[in-house]
Parts: sequence; C-alpha cells; structure tokens
Amino acid sequence: SLTRHHNHLGELVLGFLERDLQPSCQLACLETIRILSRDKKSLVPFATRHAMQILIRHAGLGQGEGFTPEIPDLEVIVEALKCLCNIVFNSEAAQEAGAELQLIVGLAERLKQCREPQWNHYVRFFDLRLTFLITALRVDVRAQLARELRGVSLLSEALDATLGLCWPDTYEVARADFDGCSELPPLGRQETERAMEILKILFNVTFDSNRHKVDEEEAATYRHLGAILRHCIMSTSEGEERTEEMHSHTVNLLGNLPLPCLDVLLMPKVQQGSIEYIGVNMDAVKVLLEFMEKRLDRGNKLKETLLPSLNLLTESARIHRETRKFLRMKVLPPLRDVKNRPEVGNALRNKLVRLMTHIDTDVKHCAAEFLFVLCKESVSRFIKYTGYGNAAGLLAARGLMRGGRDPGNYSEDEDSDTEEYREAKPHINPVTGRVEEEQPNPMEGMTEEQKEYEAMKLVKMFDKLSRGQVIQPMKIGADGKMTSLEPQELHYLASQQFGESNNSDSDSDAN
Repeated sequence: SLTRHHNHLGELVLGFLERDLQPSCQLACLETIRILSRDKKSLVPFATRHAMQILIRHAGLGQGEGFTPEIPDLEVIVEALKCLCNIVFNSEAAQEAGAELQLIVGLAERLKQCREPQWNHYVRFFDLRLTFLITALRVDVRAQLARELRGVSLLSEALDATLGLCWPDTYEVARADFDGCSELPPLGRQETERAMEILKILFNVTFDSNRHKVDEEEAATYRHLGAILRHCIMSTSEGEERTEEMHSHTVNLLGNLPLPCLDVLLMPKVQQGSIEYIGVNMDAVKVLLEFMEKRLDRGNKLKETLLPSLNLLTESARIHRETRKFLRMKVLPPLRDVKNRPEVGNALRNKLVRLMTHIDTDVKHCAAEFLFVLCKESVSRFIKYTGYGNAAGLLAARGLMRGGRDPGNYSEDEDSDTEEYREAKPHINPVTGRVEEEQPNPMEGMTEEQKEYEAMKLVKMFDKLSRGQVIQPMKIGADGKMTSLEPQELHYLASQQFGESNNSDSDSDAN
C-alpha cells in the first residue's frame, strides 16, 4: 500500500541522515521527511525516540548528544525544525519522545540567545512555533518551562528583544529606535510573527497564574511582562488584520496575569497627546475598549472573541477606581434617552444590554457583570441603566432580587442625573427601563369580590400548569435568591381565600 511505501521511504531517509552527509544532502532528506510527515498515516518511522533524536540533533537542539557542527547550516536547522513541528503536532508518541529527550531544554537554551546575530528570523520563528506546540500539547513540558526553566522571564526577554525595546523607567517601555516625537511606526512583518508566537507560548505557561498567590519576585516578573504587553497593545503592525491578531493574543495573555499586576496598564506618565483622566494615562484602556467594541460589532463567535477583552476590562475596573470611572464615562454616560428601551440603539450601552439576554450563558453573564461593576455593584443604579427585566438574571444569581448592593471596594462618588432623567423618573417603567404610556387599569370598576375571584383564578391556573410540569413557579427566598415554589405551597395558596393569603406572614415573595 501507499502508506507502507511511505513508511519504508521514511526509514531509508532517516538512515541516510545518520551518516556524515553534506548539508545539501541533509537538506534533501529533511525536505522529504517534511512532506511525508504531513500525512498522519506516514508518521510511524518518525515518531520513535531514535528518529526524534536524529531530527533534534539536526535542528541544533541536542543536549550533549551527537555532533553539532561549529558553524551550523541554517537551512538544515530550519528544515529540521519544520519536520519536528509537523511530527509533534500529529503524533502523541513523538510528543512523549520529545519530552523524554528534553527538547524543551534545547529550545530554552536557544531562546536565551535571542539577541545573538547568528540566528536568522526563520530559525527563531520555528523555534518558537515548536515551543508553542510542545507546551500546548504536553502539560508536563508546559510546567517544566514555566518553573524549572523560568519561562516567563525567558520569554519576556525574547519579546523585549523582538520588539527592540528600551526602558526609560522601571515599568515604562519605549521603542529603542523611536524618538517619541511622532507616531509609533508599525512593527515589521517578521517581528510581528515572532512576537505573536511568543505571546501564544506565554499564554500556555501562564494559564493558571491568576489562580494562585504570587510572591514579590513573581509579581515583579509579571509586572515587567505587563509593561511589555501594554506596549504591544499600543503598537500596530503592517495591516489592520495583523494588528488585530496581535492585539487579540495580547489581550488573551493579559487575562492570565495576576490581577494586582494589571496596574501596569495605567503606569506610564501622562505625555503630550496621551489621554488623561483624573491624572492617569488612559491610552491603553481606550485601545482595549475600542478593541472590545470592534469584536462586539462583528458579532460572530462572541464567546471566543469578545469575552477575553470584556473580562479584562471588568477586572481592571473592579480593582482600579480611575479605570472604572473612565469606562463608566464612555459606556454609561449620564442618562438622557428615557423614551427607548435600554437595549435599543447603537450606543455601546445599548449593545452591551442586548448581550444580557444572549443565548450563551457565559456571554450574557460577562456583559451583565461588566455593567454591574461600572455601576459599583449598586442594584438601583444597575436597574436604572439596564431595566429590571434585563438585570434580573444577574440579580437572581447574586441573591439581589430584593435590592441592595454587593460589598465592594468602591468610592462614594455620586451618580449625577441629567435634567431629562429627573423629569421622567416618576414615569419610567423599572422593568423595561423607559417611559411608557399609561395603560388603563384592567381592574377599574371591579368590586373587591371580583378582584378576589380573578386573583384566585390566576393562582389556580399556575397550580394546574405546575402540576402538569409545564412551568416551574419560583419565589424569592430570604437570601434574595430565586428558589422553586413547591407544589404544596402553590396548592395552599390556591385553596386559601385571597384576603387571608394576602395578609399571611411570609418570609418570601412568590414570583
């Protein structure tokens, strides 16, 4: 069969690579392996420990094993790296062999040479691509790079070198070849490609870093990285699509950093041309907000594309008063439009309120959480900007259906109302969040006995639907959270006189 033929050819080519061949012959053999390794059925000869050892040696990544020439042939190294990328991506056996042969150690050693001139773009790029693949596919390798090999510091240094940075202050970054008098020039294509690979690797090795406490040394390392990431957010590349891709990887990584380290987004000094708000540089926050709105407007795959930036802005607003106030000014300006529902319109507030009833639970929760934080977790203020109907999901989950506010470290700045809102406030329907025309009272003209009869008829209808499991009646418990109304409770209500049930002393409100 064709697969058997390919496997036999692969074994022959590997045999040739074990000999002392000229670089041109090595290159031809490696090109053959690269083509064969695209087919998962042809990987058997290449996924063994011995084959991986041969390829690692030709990639110049061997750790004390085999012969590495003093002047390595860069074309051979690049081709071997391409082969390793294909094989590691397609074969679990190759991933295991790579871990056993300490492939990550060889890659880390070469990463340390990020400022050495002998390695060209292609060697650096495929080193990074291979590092990304092995850390994405092997949890043990990811942990080894993060802890034993001090991956965050190592990769931060590589990102620093790739971007060509200098440090005017501890957490202030600038482009070394840029005088600061004009607009920051876009990054070159090759630098952008390498930077994005580094960002992806850093995402792998910092995946759970915000779930545990960090010591002072780790915090300093993460702040140093955060300062570089702020520069990435403020940088552009050649073309809008490439710029957005780089910003996306940066935002994903920022979301992994321990929350106290996010203060580096606000650290740079206010300079001429920068956006200042209450004495703080808001350039990075503005870019993040614009990035989030662009993803929101696009509307596809919101969970994957929107939530990282939305969560990042939420957490930054939660811990930084200046960020929250700036975002609130942009997202929830003083309310003037009281004639339309909060979800109607093209303002950012309207778009986010629409998300609060999105079919995806994660999307609607994150949108509601963001607006709730901007409202300082005040229920009354949250309802004012979103309407009770839209807010009910988050309030029920938080146990705030009875009102109040969540405890939080928020300043006591006032919520100033516009004249339009103050005039319309008595006429605003809190459920829909807008002024509505007065509706006729359906019970007007009824006697008390007729009202009681209609009320009991409604209760009995609920009871019937509940018993048929068509609906599940709910009530607000003493803790403010929604809980099921048991059938016997509903049946009891249905069997009582309206006046008696209305005057009964209950700890919960049926809903």
